[in-house]
Amino acid sequence: MTPAETRILDAAKVCFERWGIAKVSIDDIAAEAGVSRATLYRMFPGGKDVVFDALRVRELEEFFTELKQGVIGAADLEDLLVRAVMVATHELRADRHLAVMLASEPGDTLAQLTVQGLPRIIRMASLFLAPLVEPYVGKDTAARLVELLSRLVISYFLAPSEHVDLGDVDAARLFIRTLFLPAFQPTP
Repeated sequence: MTPAETRILDAAKVCFERWGIAKVSIDDIAAEAGVSRATLYRMFPGGKDVVFDALRVRELEEFFTELKQGVIGAADLEDLLVRAVMVATHELRADRHLAVMLASEPGDTLAQLTVQGLPRIIRMASLFLAPLVEPYVGKDTAARLVELLSRLVISYFLAPSEHVDLGDVDAARLFIRTLFLPAFQPTP
């Protein structure tokens, strides 16, 4: 990504947080980035929707890069999964941009975390996490495991439980050990 593209995406993030997706114009983003409207369209043909999609992809890549860093050095599959759900939960809870978007544009933001965006989230999770899980359970099971784990983390983030806190190491470990991993153990 070029410095100008990065500047435009940073500007879009600022504008979206300030006014919400629906109220931001290409002119707002261009002005915030210090580029012309023509430059913005040259880099992101299609306008605001393309900029917003590029921002979503960048945010997901940054999220999963942090997640991957957080699981490095895991002792075993359980430790890897506990670290993954804890880092993911902490990152989601600490994401100021996501909080602002959930407050200002709840419908679109929820759609990007569920119906519309979930396939992209699962693809990204699979790219980053499945290779780390595969040595423990094989390729096919790793794909299923990562998909289910992604769905669970998003679900518990969007609708917190009084019984399970995936941001707490003891609760996350108990959840992974007793409720999650048994679903992926070979049957005798």
